Amino acid sequence: MSYSFSVKAPNKAAAKAAVAAEFDKVVASQPIHARDRAAALANAGAAIDALVDDEALHVSVNLSGSVGWRDVLTEAGDNPLTSVSISASASLFKPE
Repeated sequence: MSYSFSVKAPNKAAAKAAVAAEFDKVVASQPIHARDRAAALANAGAAIDALVDDEALHVSVNLSGSVGWRDVLTEAGDNPLTSVSISASASLFKPE
């Protein structure tokens, strides 16, 4: 299953919150992504944190990813992930 979304926010903290809120929507429609949520948010957060602090600029974030899994459940009742892909990009832009 895969996902892809973009968010824009006035600052880094708001961008991280917006990414988390959008990822929660992904998990609501594709529950398997609860398994890679922490990794995806960490990846996006690292990209956001790498940006310079500039109060005159806003933050744009693109996040996409996918997971693959085995159809056989483990003893714990979950599907073992066999692949995970996470791609995050963050950039600053001048608001209009």
